Amino acid sequence: MTIRRLTEGTVNRIAAGEVIERPASAVKELVENSLDAGATQIDIHVQDGGRSLIAVSDNGCGMNAEEITLAVERHATSKLPIDENGEDDLLHISSMGFRGEALPSIGAVSRLSITSREHGGEPMCMLVTAGVVRGPEPASGTDGTRVEIRDLFFATPARLKFLKSERAETTAVSEIVKRLAMANADVGFTLRSGTRQLLNLPRETGDFFDARLKRLAAIMGREFGENSLRVEAQREGIKLSGYAALPTYNRSNAQMQFLFVNGRPVRDRLIIGAVRGAYADFLARDRHPSVALFLEIDPAEVDVNVHPAKAEVRFRDAGLVRGLLVSALRHALAEAGHRASTTVSGAALGSFRPAVAPGHYQQDYTRSYAVERNQPATEGLSGFSEPTVRAEQDYDQSLPAADYPLGVARAQLHETYVVAQTDDGIVIVDQHAAHERLVYERMKKALGETGVARQGLLIPEIVELDEPTAHRLIARAEELAALGLTIESFGPATVLVREVPALLGDSDIKGLIKDLGDDLAELDETIALKERLEDICSTMACHGSVRAGRRLVAAEMDALLREMEATPHSGQCNHGRPTYVELKLADIERLFGRR
Repeated sequence: MTIRRLTEGTVNRIAAGEVIERPASAVKELVENSLDAGATQIDIHVQDGGRSLIAVSDNGCGMNAEEITLAVERHATSKLPIDENGEDDLLHISSMGFRGEALPSIGAVSRLSITSREHGGEPMCMLVTAGVVRGPEPASGTDGTRVEIRDLFFATPARLKFLKSERAETTAVSEIVKRLAMANADVGFTLRSGTRQLLNLPRETGDFFDARLKRLAAIMGREFGENSLRVEAQREGIKLSGYAALPTYNRSNAQMQFLFVNGRPVRDRLIIGAVRGAYADFLARDRHPSVALFLEIDPAEVDVNVHPAKAEVRFRDAGLVRGLLVSALRHALAEAGHRASTTVSGAALGSFRPAVAPGHYQQDYTRSYAVERNQPATEGLSGFSEPTVRAEQDYDQSLPAADYPLGVARAQLHETYVVAQTDDGIVIVDQHAAHERLVYERMKKALGETGVARQGLLIPEIVELDEPTAHRLIARAEELAALGLTIESFGPATVLVREVPALLGDSDIKGLIKDLGDDLAELDETIALKERLEDICSTMACHGSVRAGRRLVAAEMDALLREMEATPHSGQCNHGRPTYVELKLADIERLFGRR
């Protein structure tokens, strides 16, 4: 077999297969070129999902005749810096593009036209059809550059078979533009598909963080803007900024988690692991938060030359980056205090339904008034069952509701929910979920300071288990002792419990031991329990918290509210569910037609 050189056209088509996987890939390359050119407005138009037309126009610096000629040659770029030895520097890449492959690759498989005008210069046009170059020639046009791609992959028909439906390809284009727009709030973007406008994102101005949040809210949704926390941290020259959602604003997948490195949107397992670690205390494992994080790092500390599409990166010190992400997110969550997402109250209000038709309003009001005044009701009024709401008569009326974010306790419903009055509404608290979070936070704090205090049992508890579960628990006895739980073997399938964490009080010890055994069955034997604190302490806290069905007096309810206000993360339980719902008086009045 004879070794031979591939033709230029074949080389370009191979490169196109790596760089231009689908229409969205071409859009990404063109928009990145516009950003590198300093554009403040970028307009994208596609037809047939990008098969028949992709057009990208910008108001960037533009190109002259010489530059537009070089732009369509392979490995010709203006973006790669030169080091002190006069060599191309691949270690300090600060631009979006640098390979010089995109335009010649696109031109090799489509009909490509580039019209560009540098400021103060003459507009020029270059045509490339299946790798055949024509031009540059004088043209008409404004400052900036307009690139049109027609009949993408017509020169490689087999590639067309792998494209998806028009809707799927258009959606992929939209997602690419959204990611680039998120990282560039100071640039305006529009996207049209045929005659439909899919995106219209005006250029955001003003304060950097405010502008970024407006852009994120425009793309990720208004609710994200209302329920996100500002993230800002710096460590060893690495800067992290962005926004992360409250734990109670969560999703069933991780599609709303975005990481940008030096302005470049990337897909990286690092963010998935870091976000999961930061939110581990607050969300069930099948729920995911929404985040948009922007990392600024010395280009020499990150390799963006991993993949032709530049969608993956490698960090020189991945541990440092992950630690910064986790600590910054945890700090932001701690600063949120007891705050819960606005979607919680919105969902609650959405669940309310009018009890009677509007036409019966006056009749029902009369009945209620009669009962209240101990007067005979109108005909047809039957007896009432015992109320399920227990109003507190002994609450401290000297406590003004306006002084407390979660208000003052006024009643208990079904011996499960505490109702408090705030200055401008009411708060309904799930007493078990709230106390579970409080106990958990106390255990974590105690473990980090003086250790978890133990309470000896007057009569040790004997818990019968299956043999493997008993073995797992005894193998971790020393670590469990550090968490305040003292156990010892009492036979091949039996565990003796001598001490429990004092914070748990009068808890279901047998149930606790069995649940801990189940938790340990899911853990790797090499993982220390302190590393899985959220799992073990969460189980303990659940068994030691105030149970639903327990009657509380007013003082106990108010104490619960005050501790919630003083405890970080108390707006959600250990599984990400809200611990309270706040309803504004204006919303309640609307439910009753008063507004």
